[in-house]
Amino acid sequence: MHRRALFGAGAGGLFPVEELKTYLQPGSRLNGHPNRTYLPGVETNTGPLGHGLPVAVGVAVAGQIDAADYHVFALTGDGELQEGSMWEAAMFAGHRGLGNLTVIVDRNGLQQGATTEDTNALEPLADKWRAFGWDVEEVDGHDPAALLSVLAVPASLRARPLCVIARTTKGRGVSFMENQVGWHHGVPSDAQLAQAFAELDAELQA
Repeated sequence: MHRRALFGAGAGGLFPVEELKTYLQPGSRLNGHPNRTYLPGVETNTGPLGHGLPVAVGVAVAGQIDAADYHVFALTGDGELQEGSMWEAAMFAGHRGLGNLTVIVDRNGLQQGATTEDTNALEPLADKWRAFGWDVEEVDGHDPAALLSVLAVPASLRARPLCVIARTTKGRGVSFMENQVGWHHGVPSDAQLAQAFAELDAELQA
């Protein structure tokens, strides 16, 4: 889909593509954490970590009550699992047997400022999810085929929620970004951006 179909003015556009140039600037609608009050297309405000999974659990419970056939997916970083609300939601999802819910954990081992294990150790992560009543699959998060193979299983075939632990490398494919915690909020210079594109293009063509 052309980016103007997503961002351009018109029936299908949410905001003008030119507005992307204001990203993270003072007063911009496109700040670091979208707000449904002033940005069309945003259904839930973000910012405080630990809110995405509880919202997903609520949607999945509604589907369970209504006997609906939709499947709910939530994507979380591993650093976000330091939030207590994540484990409250996980416990409740396991209790309800929400087979219509899948959580994908981006397990790169880094969070803002440090590694996850130095901050508040998560391992054994898979065992924690299982203890809360979840099925768990661990995959290479850089392998689309591996991800699709576990995500394609119909929710109707499961009696428990599914946690997919996707093991990844932060900044993969860009030499100066790989596994570097400083790029959690890093902004590349023009030269770094050019180098990053060159390295990624080279990897795609290899």
